[in-house]
Amino acid sequence: MSRDPEDVNKLTESTYKNVVENFNPALRNLINLGKSYEKSVTAMSLAGKAYFDAVAKIGENAAVSPVSRELGVVLMEISEAQRKVQVEMEETFKKFHRDIIAELEKKTDLDVKYMTATFKRYQSEHKLKQDSLDRSQSDLKKLRRKSQGKHSSKYEVKENEAVQVITTRQTDMQKFIADGCQEALLEEKRRFCFLVDKHCTFTTHLSTFHDKAREMLQEKLVTWQDKCSDATKVPDTVMTMIEGLRTPISMTPDASPLMERLARTQSNSDTVGPPPAPTLKAQISPLANMFNQEIPKSPVSADYNTESADQDSLGSSSLSRSTSMSSDVNSMARKPRVLTIFPHTAGNNDTLLSFDDGDLITLLIQEEKDGWLYGELEKTGQRGWFPSSYCRPYAEPLLTNSTGWSDC
Repeated sequence: MSRDPEDVNKLTESTYKNVVENFNPALRNLINLGKSYEKSVTAMSLAGKAYFDAVAKIGENAAVSPVSRELGVVLMEISEAQRKVQVEMEETFKKFHRDIIAELEKKTDLDVKYMTATFKRYQSEHKLKQDSLDRSQSDLKKLRRKSQGKHSSKYEVKENEAVQVITTRQTDMQKFIADGCQEALLEEKRRFCFLVDKHCTFTTHLSTFHDKAREMLQEKLVTWQDKCSDATKVPDTVMTMIEGLRTPISMTPDASPLMERLARTQSNSDTVGPPPAPTLKAQISPLANMFNQEIPKSPVSADYNTESADQDSLGSSSLSRSTSMSSDVNSMARKPRVLTIFPHTAGNNDTLLSFDDGDLITLLIQEEKDGWLYGELEKTGQRGWFPSSYCRPYAEPLLTNSTGWSDC
């Protein structure tokens, strides 16, 4: 490198300008990119968490399978291991923000002011020293022009003094330039050292993270791979079950669950009372107003009155009277029935009865309770409370007797 003071001065000024005009703006850009990097890692972490949560869900489904239970456990273990890796990565990038991004943000703005002021101070001092040296050199030239005349010895002492002043000022200028250049170069290097040191620290954190991640994943990787090495392998318990199905066994089939329930219902019908009626008043059927006659509180009474009228009208014939009496006895032996005219859904209330329109229900309790009746749906045998306005009395059609009259 050149040792010329002017060249060294130019190096000093270019060093300060490089820090102020290039290095510090580059640091600002680095801060913005670092924040984008953090956001990307956060987004990746969230996406990874969602992905491996889905893997765990699939593992939970597989864990209830008799043949894939072990693979389901493996999927859940993989998800948990990846979750721990994500946690370690998040902690690592917290250190990245603390050690690099936060430090750069704190130092960059202050450094711009400091380096700008230092550079201006150097330039100002350099100008003062240069001006002083230039004046001394100008004075020496004047003395030398005057000493060329008749009285040259008269200026000899002054000329020697001027030369001495110039030499001192030149020496001082060179020392100032050398010290200034050294300081500028060291200022530049300190900043690059700071940046390198911070990233070395972060690299150490990353290395530690990767070591932990490798340890967590490698620990069970071989076991996981063994579980899926043979897709045709079936647990012994499952094979025993399958082989057992291939061997014919003579056995009597169990009774239908529906038939068992109906049998229990019939056997307990006289001993077990109905559940309490709903506390709320029954709702009115939308079709209730379509019928001119009002639904009686005791549907069975309508059947009885009808049959009594029929019996009076048939009193002239002994055969008819006999038939009517027989019908009356059979009707009294049977419990009254109603025909549904509107569908009803019980929902989650197991004390209510669900049915479709056109179904037949045998009344087990003939008196209404706040608009509710209690009965048994004939097609299923289910029992429960239902709104009385959703049905009407049902009278079975009878054969016409010999006189041409009908019982209903």
